[in-house]
Amino acid sequence: MATLRITIDLFSGRPNPLLTLSGKQARTALALLKSAGKREVKPLPTSTLGYRGLIIEQVDKRDAQPQRSVDPELETLIMGHASLRTRDDLPTRFPKLLRHEIDRFHDLHEHWRHRRHHWPTRHHCHCAPLYEPAWWNDAGQKQWNNNCYNYGCNTRTDTFAQPGLAAGAEYTQLSCASVRPAAIADALIAKPLANNKCPGEGHLVALVIAPGIDFHWYRKGRNGYWTHKPGPTAVTNVDNSNHLIPDPRTANRGMYTQFCTFMVVMHGHVKIR
Repeated sequence: MATLRITIDLFSGRPNPLLTLSGKQARTALALLKSAGKREVKPLPTSTLGYRGLIIEQVDKRDAQPQRSVDPELETLIMGHASLRTRDDLPTRFPKLLRHEIDRFHDLHEHWRHRRHHWPTRHHCHCAPLYEPAWWNDAGQKQWNNNCYNYGCNTRTDTFAQPGLAAGAEYTQLSCASVRPAAIADALIAKPLANNKCPGEGHLVALVIAPGIDFHWYRKGRNGYWTHKPGPTAVTNVDNSNHLIPDPRTANRGMYTQFCTFMVVMHGHVKIR
């Protein structure tokens, strides 16, 4: 009997929601996946904030490779899964949010414009980490198991690090008031008045929130522009409108509508897991 594990690729800081399909639902999903595979899909970078598609794994077949799908019929099937309305780790408004995010994604998919970006090389923030997307974007262990918080802190843990967890003070709500002190417990330094200016030591990061849903982190680079890593997807230097990011406060952040604060990461001081 076919058994499928479905990952809803949606979050940046938290682990993504997982669903299990079996029996008739799994057979229906496999048929839809096969049908969708025959249709040409316009390519779109997956490193955007918010919904990025479904990842389907057939767990009863050892040699089966995970497949990514943005097929509307398969999405409708997943949207009807009862657990999305009853899970304790998701808010009651989650199905409505997911529907909105799926619609947003398909609109982006339709209108995405590839742009040639001039990536400045002049150094403004000499203490900031290098922008090395190839180091993070290995399509394997580093990419899949390190999130926006790992990237913001420039620290690989392979644990999808959560603010405050290493200090025994993990956030309890997905709000600025809860995530910010959790990060401080990890030794990040709050700099609410930084106003997008590089610190004399360490590097600048920024915390944003999708209220009640998720958190996300950006980090400022040596050239004064910001980069980020949306969850398990690739590191990127553009926002949801495919623009470079001179200031995360004005970037297209999708559902991460609340800008919380700037913070400073002092190299060698921060411990996360």
